[in-house]
Amino acid sequence: MGLLSLAIWTPVLFGVLLLAMGGDKRDSGAVRWLALLGAVAGLAVTVPLYTGFQAGSAAMQFVERVLWVPAFNVHYHLAVDGISLWLVLLTAFINLIVVLAGWEVIQERVNQYMGAFLILSGLMIGVFSAQDAMLFYIFFEATLIPMYLIIGIWGGPNKIYAAFKFFLYTLLGSLLMLVALIYLYNVSGGSFDLQAWYKLPLGAQAQTLLFFAFFAAFAVKIPMWPVHTWLPDVHVEAPTGGSAVLAAIMLKLGAYGFLRFSLPITPDAAHEWSGLMVGLSLVAVVYVGLVAMVQQDMKKLVAYSSVAHMGFVSLGFFLFNDLSVSGAIVQMIAHGFVSAAMFLGIGVLYDRVHSREIASYGGVVNTMPKFAAFALLFTMANCGLPGTAGFVGEWMVILGAVKANFWVGLIAASALIFGAAYSLWMFKRVYLGPVGNDDVKALQDINGREFLVMALLAVMVLYMGIHPKPFTDVMDASVAELLKHVAVSKLP
Repeated sequence: MGLLSLAIWTPVLFGVLLLAMGGDKRDSGAVRWLALLGAVAGLAVTVPLYTGFQAGSAAMQFVERVLWVPAFNVHYHLAVDGISLWLVLLTAFINLIVVLAGWEVIQERVNQYMGAFLILSGLMIGVFSAQDAMLFYIFFEATLIPMYLIIGIWGGPNKIYAAFKFFLYTLLGSLLMLVALIYLYNVSGGSFDLQAWYKLPLGAQAQTLLFFAFFAAFAVKIPMWPVHTWLPDVHVEAPTGGSAVLAAIMLKLGAYGFLRFSLPITPDAAHEWSGLMVGLSLVAVVYVGLVAMVQQDMKKLVAYSSVAHMGFVSLGFFLFNDLSVSGAIVQMIAHGFVSAAMFLGIGVLYDRVHSREIASYGGVVNTMPKFAAFALLFTMANCGLPGTAGFVGEWMVILGAVKANFWVGLIAASALIFGAAYSLWMFKRVYLGPVGNDDVKALQDINGREFLVMALLAVMVLYMGIHPKPFTDVMDASVAELLKHVAVSKLP
């Protein structure tokens, strides 16, 4: 079995084992340790992908290819390049964090909760490594099932509504993508191979229709404005671990789809409609940032901030220069660490006070000084403070935007002020000042397990902010190859 197959199926296998264990409360200790073992093993098998990766090469690496469905020429075809490698590692890392974070909090159906996250982790790694379009589609859709259950079973009071909305939005978008995949299969003479599709000549009208079919699937997933309305509802209802995985990884599936499908398969349409994409991205960065500012619910505020931060990702892709595209990919990884940290931090408070309202807090720094120090670091990273992961990607995208068009760069840069405003204002009202009420007075500071979760995320946020070179070195050759390909017309 190849390394990528191990990375996908190790967590899935542990997840299935957990589901088979039964949800008896007496077994919950064993369940948790098995889940932890599965998460650690899932991360461990991805490490050789990084250590054995040839950084200067744009070629697909760790290739596995087996004929899977002969009747339709569907292959079990896996590989990673510099664009997808870090996303695979990030998925395995966040999965471990979420298992640790849910250790004591989840009391009901522990085996199903942990199993759902492990299976979800494997499926998402499958999305990032699939090189066969049908295999990609199967993994892409399969991720909906565990996430739907996580929201629908362990979510808040309106969990069924939120889970249903999440499923409907993402499924409707994906159906158009399926039509596009079937069209390309027929045009290419019966192949689902992505590399073959990249070489396929396509007319202008076909490219435009395909571009918008892909847009429907991936824009909902990112989510881009105006199809972002499902995200705040889902975040508010989802359990803390669900929010962390949704923000850190699942939103990236859509962004990754643009890089694997929209740009290389329909380069002429991508250039033609880049103005629209840049416009929608800027609306997300500016308008949604302003919407975040007026939120009273901490989870909703961070959910809207996710939409604004992901606006930088889609903006970077459609400026078509090396700085902006590399910056957008760095931003995807950085947002993975920072958004997971923000949601897990809100979860720490919610577990103690059972309220997400900003007004329910005040002066938390007096009773939880260790936790407040972590919260300050993550809030600063959410603002894009230099020296944190949040700065690197946004700064690269802004530099790339100025290179492409000064005014686009100016609007994107000015939006960072909104990010600082809503992040710091929330921090001030929740953490600073005198103790707000008896609930805050009774708070206990974070325990060893919570400290470990926060410390692991803090290390990554600071490491990526201070030394981003390992991240950019891996992707440079692949980004250059992608841009070279997108610059060439595919009109027949």
